[in-house]
Amino acid sequence: MSLPCYSFIHPLIGTQNTVAAYLMEHSASACAPPQHPALIDTGVTLRHPWFVPIEHFPTENAPQNFIALQRAPAEPSGPPPQALLTRPDTRLPPTGEWAYLIIPMSHARTLPPFALTGLAVRSRVITSDTQNHKDREWAMQSGCSMSTCEYLLTVNPSRRAPDTTRQKMLTLLSLIAQDADTQALEEVLRQEAKLSYSLLRLVNSAAIAPRTPITSFSQAINLLGRRQLERWVQLLIFASPEHGGEANPLLYTAALRGRMMETLVPHLKLLPQSEGLADSAFMIGCFSLLSILLHIPMPEIVQQLPLNACIKDALNHHGGSAGQLLLALEAAAHRNLDESTRLLQQLEISPEDFLAAQLDALHWAERISTPL
Repeated sequence: MSLPCYSFIHPLIGTQNTVAAYLMEHSASACAPPQHPALIDTGVTLRHPWFVPIEHFPTENAPQNFIALQRAPAEPSGPPPQALLTRPDTRLPPTGEWAYLIIPMSHARTLPPFALTGLAVRSRVITSDTQNHKDREWAMQSGCSMSTCEYLLTVNPSRRAPDTTRQKMLTLLSLIAQDADTQALEEVLRQEAKLSYSLLRLVNSAAIAPRTPITSFSQAINLLGRRQLERWVQLLIFASPEHGGEANPLLYTAALRGRMMETLVPHLKLLPQSEGLADSAFMIGCFSLLSILLHIPMPEIVQQLPLNACIKDALNHHGGSAGQLLLALEAAAHRNLDESTRLLQQLEISPEDFLAAQLDALHWAERISTPL
């Protein structure tokens, strides 16, 4: 019995540490998926290239920036492909033959010196399976223009948050979890001017698009409401104010995961004791990346936060339905597509609902202004 078909959309991170394209994949064990009119009709901004496997490429009305992706060494079977996904056991094409080359990192690392640099003269080179920050740095120094973002799910050893900022972050998280009053939150932000600045940049982003600029914390509360403001404070933790305002793709990743959790949790069959998780789903998604940001094990972080038992279980042990959903999203982010497909099927999340959640989350997360 074949598994149902799930589509997975992966952002590709460019040289400026912002999203530069999207890569679409399907799990290998799934049956052949239909072509997706949802990708054409979606409200997701299509200003970036979309790499769509040639066998699933829309036959009609494909947007101009949809790029047919051919896997080596198969022969083209659809529209003329512009992008090639290479394999280690096949020879690289001549320079300039393809507009885009997607090269797995395991393949790229075996190439002769300066091979990628030479290819990048006439093709845009993208690395996939970019598992850590060293691989990402090496790829960018070798002329690559984009990479997949598995590396964001690992600690960056070259960046350690200052102790004072880390403590302020944990204080903010604790206050949010306790539903502290506005004055208490504002007091912490006043002590850390860079955090306040980053928060104001967030709430003035295209995702909110206020008619008049928000210039103070109290104004943000009045315009957004307490619940929405807490969401922005949760994202604020990832804004890296200590790095001079440069783009932080981990913020985008946290926004994407939080939004997907929020969208998909209502589709789960939650136990009575965990029904309140629907209101906490966005926080679970964001907080699941805190150990990467703070260089602290998740159990230690959770121990310092007054969270209810169901949230702690989801974050610490992937317990409950919400924890299993988080595990499915983490597997997808690591591009372990068969495992993610298996978990989504167990949770009875349909391929249509999962695709819709991804498109909604991409649309929402991309509207957050960068750099932050």
